[in-house]
Amino acid sequence: MKDDAAPQPRQPALTPPKGAQRQGRVFLNPDGSPAGHELAAVWKMMREGGGAPWPDWIEDPPQPVPMAPPPGHASITFLGHASFLIQVAGGPNLLIDPIWSDRCSPFGFAGPKRVRAPGLGFDLLPKIDAVLISHNHYDHCDIPTLKRLQARFSPRIITGLGNAGLLAKHGMEDVLELDWWQPALLPGGSLGSLPVHYVPAQHASARGMGDRGQALWGGFVLEGRSGARIYFAGDTAWGPHFAEIGARLGPFALGLLPIGAYEPRWFMSKVHVNPAEAVQAFLAARVERALAMHFGTFKLTQEGIDAPVVELARARSAAGLADEAFRAPALGETVLLAF
Repeated sequence: MKDDAAPQPRQPALTPPKGAQRQGRVFLNPDGSPAGHELAAVWKMMREGGGAPWPDWIEDPPQPVPMAPPPGHASITFLGHASFLIQVAGGPNLLIDPIWSDRCSPFGFAGPKRVRAPGLGFDLLPKIDAVLISHNHYDHCDIPTLKRLQARFSPRIITGLGNAGLLAKHGMEDVLELDWWQPALLPGGSLGSLPVHYVPAQHASARGMGDRGQALWGGFVLEGRSGARIYFAGDTAWGPHFAEIGARLGPFALGLLPIGAYEPRWFMSKVHVNPAEAVQAFLAARVERALAMHFGTFKLTQEGIDAPVVELARARSAAGLADEAFRAPALGETVLLAF
């Protein structure tokens, strides 16, 4: 019988992926550029001022407490900023870049302050098997939150090269460091372990003035038992790494992609995508459906609190994408995914 199905285009052959490269003690970006900005550029940006004002506080409508997903599925709950709870039927339960602190700062009395409560109360968390930390910036690697999680659950922490030392100083010894493209097995699966891959991002790292680029930054790809995959991009600027991630590990049933903290562009384009670039990333990485993140919780840059969502809608329309293809979730919202 004649097969009328159109032939599928072949993916180009890929050379083995390279892990992160260093220049001395400092990691480099996927394009070979140094991490982040020189100090003079940081001072210049700070002198420009805070930009559009944000409200002091926003009270979000309550969302249902996420339940364990049905067999063959994962539930993904948006906790605010870049934090997600992912519960996989049969395990594991994961947190990505969790932060319950009031500030993302080395100081409890100064620095960016949250303007809305986390999407789920800490005491309502299910048992957490593993925590994925994309990089060591304070809004992604929140030591007070990690210490609370350690005291309650003792989860394994999976992160990039060079971050275990920081965590060990705070009593966290079960830490697995990964290089870009390196896979690992997640703990806590009663139906068998699931793989996670650490993947490149165009960004930076630092906890203080003298350690810029000395710990690796990246994103994660989670593989489900059905073969579906979730891509968490972490903090990242635009770059060819999106297409490489899509070619090697995609397509992705769900992408968790950043849209905020992008103004002024002369400074932020080196470390963060804007909403239009996030849509480009959606397409380049072969993402089928995406939830936006990294917006609306901590004022980190100059744009207004609603600007990322407004600009995402504009960019989505310009690309001809349906509203549901790439949207901003409500705080505390849970989506279900066959996984």
